[in-house]
Amino acid sequence: MDKDKKNLQQIMSHRLEKLKKIKKSGHNPYAYNYERTHQAGEIITLAETVVGLNVRIAGRIVSQRKMGKASFIHIQDMSGKIQIYLKDDLLPLNIYDDIVRSLDLGDVIGCSGEVFLTKTEEISIKADKIVLLAKNIRPLPNLKEKGGDTFNAFDDKELRYRHRQLDLIANPEIINIFTQRSYIISSIRSFLDKNKFIEVETPVLQPIYGGASARPFITHHNSLDQKLFLRIADELYLKRLIIGGFDKVYEIAKNFRNEGMDRNHNPEFTSLEFYEAYADLYKMMDLTECLLKDVASKIGATSVSFSNYDIAFNKPFKKQSMFDLLEEYVGIDMQTMELPQLYDLAEKKSFSLQSDLNYGQALDKFFGEFVEPNLIEPTFVTDYPKAISPLAKESRDGRVDIVERFELFIAGMEIANSFSELNDPFEQRIRLEEQVRLKELGDEEAHQLDENYIQAMEAGMPPTGGVGIGVDRIVMLLLGQESIKDVILFPALRKVE
Repeated sequence: MDKDKKNLQQIMSHRLEKLKKIKKSGHNPYAYNYERTHQAGEIITLAETVVGLNVRIAGRIVSQRKMGKASFIHIQDMSGKIQIYLKDDLLPLNIYDDIVRSLDLGDVIGCSGEVFLTKTEEISIKADKIVLLAKNIRPLPNLKEKGGDTFNAFDDKELRYRHRQLDLIANPEIINIFTQRSYIISSIRSFLDKNKFIEVETPVLQPIYGGASARPFITHHNSLDQKLFLRIADELYLKRLIIGGFDKVYEIAKNFRNEGMDRNHNPEFTSLEFYEAYADLYKMMDLTECLLKDVASKIGATSVSFSNYDIAFNKPFKKQSMFDLLEEYVGIDMQTMELPQLYDLAEKKSFSLQSDLNYGQALDKFFGEFVEPNLIEPTFVTDYPKAISPLAKESRDGRVDIVERFELFIAGMEIANSFSELNDPFEQRIRLEEQVRLKELGDEEAHQLDENYIQAMEAGMPPTGGVGIGVDRIVMLLLGQESIKDVILFPALRKVE
């Protein structure tokens, strides 16, 4: 047997014996509830003003020192840690022997007592009662504490993602990241609500997936005997609501894309999409900038450090065309180049292009390779090829191969995508039929032809501006987390055999 596994079994066996002893003495080791008057962090913050006050708190034991008939332990709750002083003659009869002697790291306890200062002036609680609320059987990661600092911490990223509950216990600062994530999302809602957008909900299970270039996850509905897809985007449903008469709608939703995973991608992710009738790309650009600046200011992140860059959210966002940026970073004007010339240029640049790309896809590959990593400050990129933007209107300046679309890049990541939405049903059919042709040629990320959406457009779709924003990436940026797995509580992981 593996040595670590044997040691684990021995520890768990020893704790089970303690559990039996506690039960035998008449105590329930898994309580129903516990009424608290304070949290640990609150008492520490109030400091000497609460000395002498009687309090009731609860938390998990993260360190302990037992000295005969007295013990010092630290318990941890969501707000922080505090020391508890336990002494045999201060507790009810037999409680020290029945419970305290059987306590282990990881146990959840409740206690009441008077707040006092130790000789070293540490805010502590002198317990007059203690209750075991949940006995720890499976030990926590090997945590040790010295001088208030934790070492030998649970720091293996893979294990932390797989056992997030242990990560939160061993690294309580992680709780703050997800608390702030919640506040960021509520701030997004607040901004849109104040701007009179209506929050709506659209189907996760869809008979036809659409609204983005991505491979879907496929499932099956037994009662309907029908293949369904987990949504890759909620765009087409939201635009049907605009057609139906809503002026402004938004949804913060889980989307699912059957794609690779890296520091910026998780197959299940949180997306914000909002649409406004009678608006266009340029209004959406202003609204997106205002939204992000508002959210950043609310968490005090008008300037953030991310991936060794200092990024300002309180300055005007840059605006540049895709072709100007390609010329700047590739070193050649690519506006008049045709597909064969792009392949020749790729060869000269020692840059590999798949052999079956169309013009727009090839241009996009160049952009991803040479330009995106350089877009550190918030930058709106405009003038995208129509071939990769089947849901966007053609440019109003007469360039038939260019559409009204922007992507917002920050720290080399795409953060937002927006169109002046195509509202001509005849042109939309032509564009989606071309996508079907690409799918037949092997493009697994091409759009589907959604007849229901086309029919909805035929009722008359007003001019519309729409935006999609990656919420997880916004959280990454504002909180300085360089992997999407660090802002998703339970990220997708490869199965362990």
